[in-house]
Amino acid sequence: MHVSVVLFTSDLRLHDHTPLHAALDSADAVVPLFVRDRAVAAAGFDAPNRSAFLADCLADLDASLRERGGRLVVRSGDLVEEVCRAVTEADADEVHMSATHSAFAVRREERLRRALEADGRRLFVHDAVTVAVPPGELTPSTSDHFAVFTPYFRHWAGARLRPVVAAPRRVPVPEQVKGEPLPGRGEVTGVSPALPPGGESAGRKRVAAYWRRGLDAYDATRDDLAGDTTSRLSAHLHFGTLSPVELVHRARRRGGPGAEALVRQLAWRDFHRQVLAARPAATRLDYRTKRDRWRSERTAGAEILAWREGRTGYPVIDAAMRQLSQEGWMHNRARLLTASFLTKTLYVDWRIGAAHFLHWLVDGDVPNNQLNWQWMAGVGTDTRPNRVLNPVTQAKRYDPDGTYVRRWVPELRDVGAPAVHEPWKLPGPARAALGYPDRVVDLADGLDRFRRARGGTEREPRG
Repeated sequence: MHVSVVLFTSDLRLHDHTPLHAALDSADAVVPLFVRDRAVAAAGFDAPNRSAFLADCLADLDASLRERGGRLVVRSGDLVEEVCRAVTEADADEVHMSATHSAFAVRREERLRRALEADGRRLFVHDAVTVAVPPGELTPSTSDHFAVFTPYFRHWAGARLRPVVAAPRRVPVPEQVKGEPLPGRGEVTGVSPALPPGGESAGRKRVAAYWRRGLDAYDATRDDLAGDTTSRLSAHLHFGTLSPVELVHRARRRGGPGAEALVRQLAWRDFHRQVLAARPAATRLDYRTKRDRWRSERTAGAEILAWREGRTGYPVIDAAMRQLSQEGWMHNRARLLTASFLTKTLYVDWRIGAAHFLHWLVDGDVPNNQLNWQWMAGVGTDTRPNRVLNPVTQAKRYDPDGTYVRRWVPELRDVGAPAVHEPWKLPGPARAALGYPDRVVDLADGLDRFRRARGGTEREPRG
């Protein structure tokens, strides 16, 4: 019997899974394998929210495979060693997996290829599984990657996407390959109380619901903090329970401004991956340095702690940071505001903020997280690196009634708009009765500090 191993990584689904589709086409049976790679834990990437969400994803994937006569084999340890062990046990000829694009993943893939070839086995790596357009497929004439999104998007929008493949009807799995018990969400401590469920089933339900009542208005409402009208698909894209190729095809068939705006966000995701594939050091180093002398934990410890805990005295910032710890997620507009506040208003190293986000975010995706933080810090791909977002102006624009603030900052639940966004302006007794912290910095002082550090700044545009 001809057997193939399908190694699942950040592609935890059955719909539009080209490695599984190819393996089933070429073999009599397959071993669906997921390895809990100890190197991921050693690097600190197994944060509680993502570990809990991953447990849901694996349970859902196993259930879907069992409906098709199969099962998921889970192992723990060194990924290369565990894959080779499963290959030997199954007497498999080949391994199929999705292409991944981080420096760590590329090195791991090469280790696996060498180990398999040394044993006479083959590794097949399938692209466009975790992205719509793979890194390196689109390049300008003068560089190995696009450094600015707009020209990248023009090329990306014209790229030919592969067709979507259906979920298999049957997945036969050989009996002799055994796995360990599936991890459970309940085994993970430190999880955000309102963390949503993971898994392909939950992801596809979310897509169906959003297509019915959110997508068409996405372009007009995606910055509405209180309305919470974003897709919330980011965690499912991170774990691969949804296919970006399938989403782009479906959105384009739907058409309209909302669908076009969603497609553009998926392009941003691919853009960051092609930047990081070309410049892997940008996970920790400035993409375009401004030679900042950032404040650190030593020099700004109290203000950093206030930012982390949502006690800066700026209600929209505090609401966003509290949402992060409660849900393991944050509204995109709020991510921009909190990052601008930390890096521009407090002039704190962007890496401190990026690390905090990676600890809490269930969609803690290294390319998006690190490069979006660099964008807001003005050391990334932003063509206007000195822009500063005013949290009060932004709050009044995107949370005019104060609903978002009051949802997450109960100290201000009885304060109406617009005062809810500037509680420091309330009369003394009313202000004292709130039990809400004073501002950690005056905005003008923060702006002046940043202006002196950068030699001039650009305020946010009007409108």
